[in-house]
Amino acid sequence: MLLVDPGLFIGTASDLNDKPSLADAAITHILSVDSVDPGALLPEDSGYCSKWINVLDEAASDLLSHMDSCFLFIQEAVDGGGAALVHCQAGRSRSATIVTAYLMKRYQLGFAEAYQRLKSIKRDVQVNSGFEEQLCLYEAMHCEVDTSSPLYKQYRLTKITEKYPELQQVPREMFAADPAHSSSSEASYRCRKCRRTLFRSSSLLSHQVGEGPSAFGHKKSSNLTGGVQCTSYFIEPVQWMEQALLGVMDGQLLCPKCRSKLGSFSWCGDQCSCGRWVTPSFQLHRNRVDETSVNIFPLCSRSGAPR
Repeated sequence: MLLVDPGLFIGTASDLNDKPSLADAAITHILSVDSVDPGALLPEDSGYCSKWINVLDEAASDLLSHMDSCFLFIQEAVDGGGAALVHCQAGRSRSATIVTAYLMKRYQLGFAEAYQRLKSIKRDVQVNSGFEEQLCLYEAMHCEVDTSSPLYKQYRLTKITEKYPELQQVPREMFAADPAHSSSSEASYRCRKCRRTLFRSSSLLSHQVGEGPSAFGHKKSSNLTGGVQCTSYFIEPVQWMEQALLGVMDGQLLCPKCRSKLGSFSWCGDQCSCGRWVTPSFQLHRNRVDETSVNIFPLCSRSGAPR
């Protein structure tokens, strides 16, 4: 068990058995980031405030979604004059990820700087590649898990693809509300043929522009003309798509009203016209939908009368 920051220790599962050291460190909070229930090592009358994040040390595991709640748990111990022990089995990957995220958020550090600070104290830490990507994403979101962020939505979709390779079920919360059945002040996108509302601007998922024609070198040269441009909207899945997505890896996306073809989806991903590969991919062709902007009228003109 090592002191990383005032009120914050990192350790292993075996440290839970070292009651004298826990007392000497004034530990009041224990955060277990492990797939093994720590309850057997923490009797109910121990007096510790405990939190368990049940997660495997695998690249596909999700720790990003827990980073803010873990920060608050540790901060509670520090602000209360106590100390928190963050541990996993070996104290190298899962606990190191949470501790690094804490340092990033508390001191507004980038991933590299926070991780190096931890490694200077505990040299054997080595977060797995998936957790490293999540920490970089945490940095990109300014150390705030914003579930409405396109970055986070794309991350969650990727995790669903990894967790449900058979795709027999997709959590309902992954689908955006059907805009045809709800009102909003956001810009909306409608089927060009029947004018049925399909999605709102908050469902758009951006991606870095690809390399253009050079990214399609595997295709015939006659198809490599044109500049770098995106001819499709990539979005999060919307409720009206649910039945089409279940049990299959890819397929067409049809308008739920007029059944005209709007685009396609693939849980394995697809290539945008700009050359960028997007995984998973839910794309609607721009020439099949129209954007309806929100009209904002000024309250009055110079003469004082409404325009």
